[in-house]
Amino acid sequence: VNMNFSRNMDDEYEKLFRRMNPPRVVIDNESCKNATVIRVDSANKHGILLEVVQILTDLNLIITKAYISSDGGWFMDVFNVTDHDGKKVTDEAILKYIRKSLGPESCSTSSIRSVGVKQTMEHTAIELLGSDRPGLLSEVSAVLTNLKCNIVNAEVWTHNTRAAAVMHVTDEKTGSAITDPQRLSVIKELLCNVLAGGNRVRGASSVVTEEVTHTERRLHQMMFADRDYERVDDDDYVDEKSRPKVTVVNLSDNDYSVVTIQCKDRAKLLFDIVFTLTDMQYVVFHASIDSEGPNAYQEYYIKHIDGSPVKSDAERHRVIQCLEAAIKRRVSEGLKLELCATDRVGLLSDVTRIIRENSLTVTRAEVTTKGGKAVNTFYVGGASGCLVESKTIESIRQAIGNTILKVKGKPEELKPAPQDSPTRFLFGGLFKSRSFANFGMVKSYS
Repeated sequence: VNMNFSRNMDDEYEKLFRRMNPPRVVIDNESCKNATVIRVDSANKHGILLEVVQILTDLNLIITKAYISSDGGWFMDVFNVTDHDGKKVTDEAILKYIRKSLGPESCSTSSIRSVGVKQTMEHTAIELLGSDRPGLLSEVSAVLTNLKCNIVNAEVWTHNTRAAAVMHVTDEKTGSAITDPQRLSVIKELLCNVLAGGNRVRGASSVVTEEVTHTERRLHQMMFADRDYERVDDDDYVDEKSRPKVTVVNLSDNDYSVVTIQCKDRAKLLFDIVFTLTDMQYVVFHASIDSEGPNAYQEYYIKHIDGSPVKSDAERHRVIQCLEAAIKRRVSEGLKLELCATDRVGLLSDVTRIIRENSLTVTRAEVTTKGGKAVNTFYVGGASGCLVESKTIESIRQAIGNTILKVKGKPEELKPAPQDSPTRFLFGGLFKSRSFANFGMVKSYS
C-alpha cells in the first residue's frame, strides 16, 4: 500500500512540476542562414525526445542538426530544420502546429500523438508479417481486391528476407471499416496463406487491429519483435562502405554509454534511431546530430532506464545490431516510381501486378489516398539485384499511363535498352539532358 501511495505521490509531483514549468517553444528564422532553429525547453520525462522528433518528422521536415540535453529534471533541445527543398520553414500553419504540439497546450494532450492518423473507425487496420519474396505485395493486394476491400493507406518495409506491412482498408460497398467478424477472419486466413507462401519454417502473421497507432513506429516494433536484426546477411553489403558504422563504448567512469553512428544521411533517420533506443528502454541524456552533407554523424550519451550503462558485450552487440537494422529498414535503394491517379478499388493490385510482370521487386512502398486521389510510391529493383533496364520502365509506364507515373532515381540504376530498341530514344536523350534534374532525380526522399 505504501509503495502505491509513494508512486502516486511521485506521479502527482511530476504533474505539478510540469504544470509549473510548461514546455516553451522558440522558433527562430533569423539566427541561422540556411535553417529554421526550433528550441524546446520543458520538464523531462521518458520518451519526450521521441515525441518531439516524431512531430517534426511527421511534418516531413528534415532535421539537419540537433543538440539534445536532458540531464536531471530538465529537457533542452535545439533543432535546425528545413523543408524537403532545403529551405527554411516559413508556412505559418506549420509553425503554429509546432508551437501548439510542443508548447504549453501539449501538456493537456495525450503523450502519444500521431500526426495525420484519424482516430476513428473509418477503416480497418491490418498488420502483416512474413518472408519477403518477389510479387508478395502484388499477391496481398489481389487477395484484398478479391475480398472487396479497398486499400486506402499502406506502408510496406522489407529487411533481411522479411516483409512487414500496415494497411488501412475499407469495405468496397460502404467505404468504411469492415466490422463483420466472420469476414475479418476469412481476410486474416487468406492473407496468412499468402504470407506463408509454402514456407512454414519462418513465422507469418496477419492481425486485424482496432488500435490506431503510428504506422512507422508499429513497423519498427513488428520487425524488431520478429528479430529481423539477427539474420544479418553480410552479402547484403556488396559495398562495405555503405554499411552503417555503429559503435558503443562506455565512458571510463562507467556512467554513460556513448553510441556513435555514421551512415549515409536520409529522411527520417533521426526518428528511426531515437525510436529504437526509446523502445529498447534506453534514455538519451545528451546527443549531437549533424547531417548537413550527404553523410550523417550522430552521438548519443545513453543509460538503460534502470540507470545503468550498457553492461556486457552481448548487450553492446544487440544495441549495434538493432540500430543497424533500424537504419537499413527504411533505406530507399533502387528506382522510385511515383504514381498519382484517381483512386479506385483494385488500383494497387493492378499496378503491383504490372511491376511484378516486368520482373521487378518492390523493396518498400507507401500508399496514401486523399480526396479521391491515390499517391503510391514504390522503390523497385531488378530481380536478384540486377540493374533495371530502361525498356522495362518504359513498358511499365505504357501499361500504367505515362502521365500518372513518374520515375525518380539515379541514371546508373537503369541499364540502357539494346541499341535497336525504340525506347532508347525516349530515355537516351533524357539522361544526357539537364531536364532529368527537373524530372526529380536529384534526391530520393522517403
